[in-house]
Amino acid sequence: MSVPLDQIPAPHDAAQLTLVDQLVQWGRRRIDERVFRPGMRMPSIRKLALDKGVSRFTVVEAYERLVAHGYLDSRRGSGFYVRERVAPALVAKGETPAVAVEREPVQNTIDVVWLLRNMLHTSSPEKGPGLGYLPGRWLDGELITNALRSLSRQSGAQMLGFGTPQGFLPLRQQLQTRLAELEIGASAARQIVLVSGITQAIDLISRLYVKPGDAVIVGDPAWFQMFGRFASQGARLVGMPYTPDGPDLDALEVLVATWRPKMLIINSVLQNPTGTSLTAAQAYRILQLAQEYDFIVVEDDVYGDLCPAGFPATRLASLDQLKRVIFLGSFSKTLAANLRVGYIAAAPEVAKALADQKMLVGMTSPELNERVVYKVLTEGHYRRHVERLRARLDGVRDKTARMLEKTGLRLFASPAAAGMFLWADAGVDSDGLAAAGHEAGFLLTPGSLFSPHQSPTTWMRFNIANCGDPALPAMLSSYLEKAARRSA
Repeated sequence: MSVPLDQIPAPHDAAQLTLVDQLVQWGRRRIDERVFRPGMRMPSIRKLALDKGVSRFTVVEAYERLVAHGYLDSRRGSGFYVRERVAPALVAKGETPAVAVEREPVQNTIDVVWLLRNMLHTSSPEKGPGLGYLPGRWLDGELITNALRSLSRQSGAQMLGFGTPQGFLPLRQQLQTRLAELEIGASAARQIVLVSGITQAIDLISRLYVKPGDAVIVGDPAWFQMFGRFASQGARLVGMPYTPDGPDLDALEVLVATWRPKMLIINSVLQNPTGTSLTAAQAYRILQLAQEYDFIVVEDDVYGDLCPAGFPATRLASLDQLKRVIFLGSFSKTLAANLRVGYIAAAPEVAKALADQKMLVGMTSPELNERVVYKVLTEGHYRRHVERLRARLDGVRDKTARMLEKTGLRLFASPAAAGMFLWADAGVDSDGLAAAGHEAGFLLTPGSLFSPHQSPTTWMRFNIANCGDPALPAMLSSYLEKAARRSA
């Protein structure tokens, strides 16, 4: 059983600790925060000694203490591995051991569930540089209110039907027009299916196409919530690295030749979290690989409306015309996250299969939400609303980039002319920085969450719309300065 957390010296006491004690504290914190997960092999004694600038004896002693505390297993000739630990049942006052209940341990675990929970409860967007959506004050509640008023004047009888698995037809017809503007041909009747956001779209696609053992190529880094969906289907997630110019296509070619994947999932425009977009040449090469190695391409265009006209980006579906590409879109980033209205555009037989799968899983999506979005799109104000969002993002992008660089972070690429995210290198373990931010009241997203294997990293995503709190630069600078002094 591990030592109680309240017996671990606080971080500000680190200067009084021996090197062994500091290394034990470092290991326990990384295991408690699930940077090192059960079954993972710890860094070799030689590597950790070099990384930390200590002797091998110090590392051995620290590892042995972690074994004694129940954090690690020692495997002769192989190394040290993180042990699967079961939280002990705690006995509440007045209870006997026979009725003791297991309680959640008090620890600062940063993982996808932790982030989603905190995203849903962060009260101030200014305190949420790690949030994945725009602050409410940037959005236009009147667009939603006016649409609801308009619906309220219509007969309530039309709301009493069951709806269809494909979704509200007038909205699908409006989406057909919008897709045509992107040079994507899609029939409203046969090729467009409405869903409750991108998350449901990914769920339906994974249920329909992914079997245990299938390889699925995702970005590394990429949107973290889809990782769990594919993993639950038994898929093997294969990470495709990114460069400042977009996906590393030489690496992708090696990956598809090696793994023969079932599908590739990609943001072609304003990728989350790097902010990169595909050029026409990159898009053509991806489609050539998809044809040669026979895999499906799922194109997530959730940030497409934040991309201004004339922006140098190419959508795969406009080149492929939905032969091999399944195109996804949503209004959660520009209208309201809780409307949960998205769509899938695909070949007719694929769209039919996805609609059938949607019917099996949840019958139909809420038609009221779909009617609200239809009203917003057809009453003529949505385009101006999106233009205002782009202008506000343009107004803070360079300022936020300069702030991050001044505090000591390095940007992955020069800020693009669009989008809401910056991907930055802190130079230190970003899980530790996120934990420190949490203590200071800020919600940050460590880069490990954007890795399909949640590997430790120094990278971190920042939402430029939520970096305006004047205390944020000081918090970042303070942490990085302390980290530099510790490593000196």
